[in-house]
Amino acid sequence: MADAPHDSLTGLPSRSLLIDRLEHALASGGRAEPPVAVLVCNLDRLKTINHSLGRAAGDELLAAVAARLRTCVRPADTVARVGGDEFAVVLAELREPGDAVRAAERILSALETPFDLSPREVYIDISIGIAAGAGEAEILLRDADLAMHRAKADGGGRYALFEAGLHAAVVERLELEHDLKLAIGHGELDLVYQPIFSLRSGAVAGLEALVRWQHPSRGMLHPERFIPLAEEAGTIHAVGRWVLDAACHQAALWRARYPGFPGLQVGVNVSGAQLREPGLAGRVAEALSAAQLDPGGLTLEITESVLMDDAETASRRLGELKELGVDLAIDDFGIGYSSLVYLQRFPLDNLKIDRAFIEPIGSEDEPALLRAIVDLAEIFGLQPIAEGIDSPEQAPRLLELGCELGQGHLLSEPLSPAAADALLLRVGLLGAPASGRDVQVRSPASDAPTEHSPGRDPRRPRDRGAGGGDRGD
Repeated sequence: MADAPHDSLTGLPSRSLLIDRLEHALASGGRAEPPVAVLVCNLDRLKTINHSLGRAAGDELLAAVAARLRTCVRPADTVARVGGDEFAVVLAELREPGDAVRAAERILSALETPFDLSPREVYIDISIGIAAGAGEAEILLRDADLAMHRAKADGGGRYALFEAGLHAAVVERLELEHDLKLAIGHGELDLVYQPIFSLRSGAVAGLEALVRWQHPSRGMLHPERFIPLAEEAGTIHAVGRWVLDAACHQAALWRARYPGFPGLQVGVNVSGAQLREPGLAGRVAEALSAAQLDPGGLTLEITESVLMDDAETASRRLGELKELGVDLAIDDFGIGYSSLVYLQRFPLDNLKIDRAFIEPIGSEDEPALLRAIVDLAEIFGLQPIAEGIDSPEQAPRLLELGCELGQGHLLSEPLSPAAADALLLRVGLLGAPASGRDVQVRSPASDAPTEHSPGRDPRRPRDRGAGGGDRGD
């Protein structure tokens, strides 16, 4: 059945009628530059209104928004409802390119006044995407929609103009999403390992597993290119399972091969999506069993912000994981919003200090909070680990403060499994001590081949780890 020409709730034209009018405006635009503009407007909080006040209140709000939108445009323009919480505006016969922006500003201003949804007032934000030009109606509407999503990603309550790069980015994203679903089966994922050192002796205290994607046409991709996509597309669970299995097998191999590291642990990052899985503990138990790895050989790292997104669920899930005997670490500590009450309740073992507190060491900007974080770790019985050690003066200062462990590009870049194996052989075979070199200046990994070419800037942006949101340092 063909779409009705008007929306039954708001009385506005529907999408099909909007397309007809847009096509007519484009055909009548002549040589004007640009002849037509489209604004796609999406309400930022309608779902919250529906959940809190009921769908009837949400419908009332939509009708009121439609009425205000009509007051923001000229009689010749078209306002339509094109989706549940989405409206579109066709501005025909533009006098100058700036007309579209001014229309968006009028809409934003009109919606600043609260809506009276008896018995309460409600404020609503709107995200607006603007596309102007000639061509096909569907493409112009698509471009405005892409710009709207950019406005929403930038925080909402604003407008954004379409740029050609937006469409290219969406196409690339769709291609990566498709390729990622095939990557595991095609053997395209790899792990690299960044060592964690004793800042006092130079001994290897553990290694953090970090995922890489050897894309067949795009080359080596770091996690920041595909982990957020995996989280949104739902493939993070498959990627996370692969990382966990591979890391557990590698850890079991190293612990069997090098008795000089009886307590060697491999860290694996856990994403927020994984932490919300009711079966996560069972999945970890399966990986440990398949690899014949003692639970003490695995550390699961969860970022501070992920833990606090749903602290109650996180507390239950961490308790289940702790019952397995694995170690648990809170990652990127200090930049989130942890509650000390929950920090005390979480069954944690390690506290990884975010590099934002390590980088200023040796300067006038050294944060006083750094000492407090190290002291806090001691109070709660946690092992502090410094992330992002990139300069020689940082390690001695961390030792002064009581932080014995650290990782960073100064000490070692992430290593291939073979390079990490060579490092363990050189510094720990049969319990041999680390070399006499001072890791504050040069670590035992300094001569080990890494995943990067020589001369690479050690202050490059940090990796995001396998679980999404965590980064190697």
